[in-house]
Amino acid sequence: MGRQVEEQITHRFPVGQRLRVLDVGMGQGTQALRLARAGHKVTGLEQDPAMLAVAHAALAAEPAGIRDRVQLLEGDGRETGAHFVPGSFDVVLCHGVLMYVSEADAMLAGLARMLAPGGLLSLLVRNGDALALRPGLAGDWTGALGAFDTVDYTNRLGLDVRADRLADLTATLSGIGAPLHTWYGVRVFTDGTEAGEALPPEEELTRLLAAEERAGRTDPYRAVAALLHLCGVRGQ
Repeated sequence: MGRQVEEQITHRFPVGQRLRVLDVGMGQGTQALRLARAGHKVTGLEQDPAMLAVAHAALAAEPAGIRDRVQLLEGDGRETGAHFVPGSFDVVLCHGVLMYVSEADAMLAGLARMLAPGGLLSLLVRNGDALALRPGLAGDWTGALGAFDTVDYTNRLGLDVRADRLADLTATLSGIGAPLHTWYGVRVFTDGTEAGEALPPEEELTRLLAAEERAGRTDPYRAVAALLHLCGVRGQ
């Protein structure tokens, strides 16, 4: 995921440009800190106080130069207009958030307004076109059959959430003035891997990541990934 964001930034902006980044629903701040270490000015927005505390702790462990480039705020991604002036950012990240938003179009329109012309909108969503794959591979045939005709599902935390279909988000991004530029699959081969499991040895991990990265940009594999990473570009 981080490599894909870096690739899009490299392709879209001049080398060495210090970008203004907004990370909406930043969680523990992994991507925010990664971009701050690369020299960008990052604003992180997170509504969960516990996650925000984790992000603050991670930021406190960084050198002063990086800490000075990061601002962490408590807030809801549906209320960006209350926090920021339109056109304030070159890059807006919204990763792993839309599945918790019942009506996402208004939120996406608000995020697009935060972008300067030519700015990059990066979305990570659950793939609604592949919801049957996880239960099917687990032998849950009832769950697999039920997943074909819905975008609703229960995640690993036991929460009732929703997925997004590529065609629907493509139409939405076009309608809000940030048409889809490119997209990737995320977690093609590793969807069944639990977050708490130990990492494989370094050489194996390197090969795993290389395979995931290749599959995430290659048809037909990317279309059945657990997650989709969509990159829209704000009209000039």
